[in-house]
Amino acid sequence: MTETPETGETPFDRAAEFDRQVRTLIDRGYPSLAGVGPEAFAAAVAPLRDRATATTGLRDIAGGLIPFLLVVTRGAAPIEETMPRTTLHRGRLPGFVDHSFEPGSLERFVAPEEIELPDGDVYLLLDVERGEEFCGVVPGEAMKTVAERKRTPLTIEEGVALVTHFPEVLAKNKCFSLGGSRCGDRRVPALWISRRAPKLGWCWEGNPHTWLGMASAGARSAG
Repeated sequence: MTETPETGETPFDRAAEFDRQVRTLIDRGYPSLAGVGPEAFAAAVAPLRDRATATTGLRDIAGGLIPFLLVVTRGAAPIEETMPRTTLHRGRLPGFVDHSFEPGSLERFVAPEEIELPDGDVYLLLDVERGEEFCGVVPGEAMKTVAERKRTPLTIEEGVALVTHFPEVLAKNKCFSLGGSRCGDRRVPALWISRRAPKLGWCWEGNPHTWLGMASAGARSAG
């Protein structure tokens, strides 16, 4: 396949990509986390396939542009269990939740009222951007810009899904905040690289980091 010179976009088969993402989740043990077998898991996500194949967004993995992601919520797969199922591109060490999340605190990081999540335990995230343009920008200001563009910041589960399906997206100096999960204080969750593995941590909403952008998406769909 060839790349579009202007964007780096690679033509691809969206149906095959959906099937790949389903296989990735099955291979990483998501059915057992959800308490079902692989066949039942595949059947549960199958209704999303037509919506995924109808997407038109760009696919430029190096540039952090992904047309759709298959997201499993924490109701079916707890974050503490899904982070260790992530790795860096060509890496082997499992991802982890930073100790700065005190015990039980992850449960309080949820989508604020202005972010409406689809019903059910699995859905599609559409038109995803890693958001490295916001590196060096105060997270609070980055979230305002995302909202002005009628886009939505990613939740923790969506960030985990992004790294699970596309490990290449989490790269040195191109890591990202997840402003779609908040707990009522100034902390903003983020994914970055630590000890040669993906790490889920947090940063203050008023503190900019040159290596930390703000991931966002165009929409969410239950099919």
